[in-house]
Amino acid sequence: MKLYGIKTCGSVHKAIKFFKENEIEFEFIDIKKSPVDEKKIEYWLSKVSIDKLFNSRGTKYRTLKLKELNLDENSKKEWLAKENMLIKRPVIEQNSNVIVAFDEEEYSRIFIKDA
Repeated sequence: MKLYGIKTCGSVHKAIKFFKENEIEFEFIDIKKSPVDEKKIEYWLSKVSIDKLFNSRGTKYRTLKLKELNLDENSKKEWLAKENMLIKRPVIEQNSNVIVAFDEEEYSRIFIKDA
């Protein structure tokens, strides 16, 4: 299982804490140090919607003034590849599943067999 995110993100911290507390092994990929490319983003988008993956609430979105551009799906996809900080975090790849954002209930249902 791979967890994509950045070390300073609160949601990423919560996900890491959840996995450690539940003794679930994962590999952490810091997208600042190892940016994800368009191919990876395409894969994620084959599993989740662009609206789920594209973070339109974050600081980067506001600083780049992207709201004013009224982006369509293709433009959002291009921006995700160009600027990984627009990716909603964390992104978790588990087998062929892609899970975006931290939701403790969802994590319990997916990752803890007895939950």
